[in-house]
Amino acid sequence: MATSGKSTAVSHVGKIRANNQDSGYAGSHLFVVADGMGGHAGGDVASAIALKRVMDADRQYASAADAEFALQSALMAANSLLAETVFEHPELTGMGTTVSAILRSGSQIALAHIGDSRIYLLRDGKLKQITADHTFVQRLVDSGRITQEEAAVHPRRSVLMRVLGDVDAAPDIDTTVLDVQPGDRWLLCSDGLSSYVSDDKIEHALRTIPDVNAAAERLLRDSLDQGAPDNVTAVIVDIDETGESGSNPAIVVGSAALPLTFEGESGRRPLRLPSLLLHPLKSTQHEDSHFEPESDEYLDELILEDRRRARRRRITWLVGIIVIIVGIVVALLLGYRWTQSLYYVGANGSTVAIYQGVQQDIGPISLHSVYTETSVKLNDLPTYMRKTVTDTISAQDLSDARAIIKRLADAGK
Repeated sequence: MATSGKSTAVSHVGKIRANNQDSGYAGSHLFVVADGMGGHAGGDVASAIALKRVMDADRQYASAADAEFALQSALMAANSLLAETVFEHPELTGMGTTVSAILRSGSQIALAHIGDSRIYLLRDGKLKQITADHTFVQRLVDSGRITQEEAAVHPRRSVLMRVLGDVDAAPDIDTTVLDVQPGDRWLLCSDGLSSYVSDDKIEHALRTIPDVNAAAERLLRDSLDQGAPDNVTAVIVDIDETGESGSNPAIVVGSAALPLTFEGESGRRPLRLPSLLLHPLKSTQHEDSHFEPESDEYLDELILEDRRRARRRRITWLVGIIVIIVGIVVALLLGYRWTQSLYYVGANGSTVAIYQGVQQDIGPISLHSVYTETSVKLNDLPTYMRKTVTDTISAQDLSDARAIIKRLADAGK
C-alpha cells in the first residue's frame, strides 16, 4: 500500500442526532478522537473542552515515554477542567467524553484511551484493534461470560464504565508505548463508525484506498449507508520513513471546530447519574445508552441482572419449545382424526375389504386399517375391476364404500 505520510480527520453529525457531540484532531504529532456524552446536557461541550485541552500536548518530545506522560497529564487536566466547568455551569452536570489519542515520537507512539472510541492499526494489510472498550459487555466478554456475537446484541452493550467528566476525580486511563513501522496506517474513530461498519469493511477501505482523505470519506460514507444514527468521526494517520505524519496546518473537526458556547439553565435540564445519555443502540429506533461509574457493587448488580436476563431468556425459549411441541402434537392428532373419517375400498389378500383412513403411511405409522372384510373374491372380478381394486377406490363416506362393494359383488357373479 502506497502511503502518503499524512493524516486527516473527518466528522459528521449522522442522520438522527441534532448536534455533533464528537470532536476530532489531526495535528503535527498528536491525533485525537473524543465522543461526548450527556446529550443536550453538554456532550458537545465535553468533547470540545477535552480535545482543546489535550491539543496542548501536540509537540515534539525527547522520548515516547515523555510523550506518554504528557498525554496522561493532558487527559487528567482535561478531566479536572470538565469538573470545573460543571461547577461553574451546573446545567452541564453529567457531561463527559471518551478520548482516544496517539502522540508520535520518532519510531514510536504514545497511546492514551478511555471509553469506547477505538484505535485500530493496519499493518501488512491486516487490521487489529489496539484499544479495549471500557464497556460492561466487554467485561463480560473478557471474563468469558458471553461471546463477541452475543455482546453485539446485548441490551447493556452501550453502558460505559470509564469516561472523562465530573464523575471521577482520578479516572483510570489506559496508556502505553508502541513501535511504529513505515507503511502502518492508524485509525482513530468514535463508536458511530465502529458500531455500524464491520471490521472487514474498515480493513478493506484502509487497505485499498491509499489517499487518507479518500479513505476517511469512504468510511464516513459506509457509516451513513448504515443509517448513521450516531455522530461519526474518524482520524487516519499514515506512517512513512520521514517521521512526519502530521497535518500542517492542524485539522479540527466536530464540536471542537465550533465556538464553545454555554446555554442558560433554561435551555438545559440537569441530569443525574445513572440517567446520563450517551451513544445510540444499533436498532431501528434511536435509543441512548448511559454511563455508570466503575464500581464492584454496580458490576455485581449488572452481572446479576445479566444472569436473570439469561435465565428469563432460557425460560422463554423452553416455554416456546413446549408450545411448539404441543402445537405439533395437537395438529398431528387432529390430522389423524381427520384421516380416520375417510374410507376406501382395496384388496385384502385374496378378498376385497373396506379400509378406514387414507392409503399413505408416515414412516412406521400406518394411517389406515381394515374396517370391514367382505366375501367378494378378487379372482371373481373382471380384470379391469380387479386392477382398480388393487389400486384402491376412494369413497366419499362409509355408505359410499358399501355401495362400491355391492357393485363389485354384482359384477363378480
